[in-house]
Amino acid sequence: MIYLLLKAALSGLIVAAASEVARRWPGVGGLIVSLPLVSLLTFLWLWRETGDTERVAQLAHGAFWFFLPSMPMFLALPAMLRAGLSFWLALSLAVGLTVALYLGMYWLAPRVGLKL
Repeated sequence: MIYLLLKAALSGLIVAAASEVARRWPGVGGLIVSLPLVSLLTFLWLWRETGDTERVAQLAHGAFWFFLPSMPMFLALPAMLRAGLSFWLALSLAVGLTVALYLGMYWLAPRVGLKL
C-alpha cells in the first residue's frame, strides 16, 4: 500500500510542478508536459513490479501507436481557444476528437497488422 501511495504522490507531484511552471512560463510548462514522464514512470513501475521486459516492450509499442492520435488535440485546442470558443467547449471538443481518433486507431491497428 505504501508503494502505491508513493507512485501516486510522485506522479501527482510531476503534474503539480508542471502546472505551477506553466503559470509563469507557458513555454517551459509545455516542454514539461510534452516529456513522456507518465510513460517513463509507467515503464519503471511495470518493470519493477513484474521484471518482465517483454511486457514493458509491448507497453512502449502501444504507447507509440496511441501517441499518434493524441497529437491533433495539441493543435485543435489552441486553435479553438484562439477562435473564441469557451475553454470548456474547446476542451470537450478536443477530447472528443482525441477519443474518436483513439477509437479509429484501435479499429485500424489490427487491420494493418499492429498488435496493440
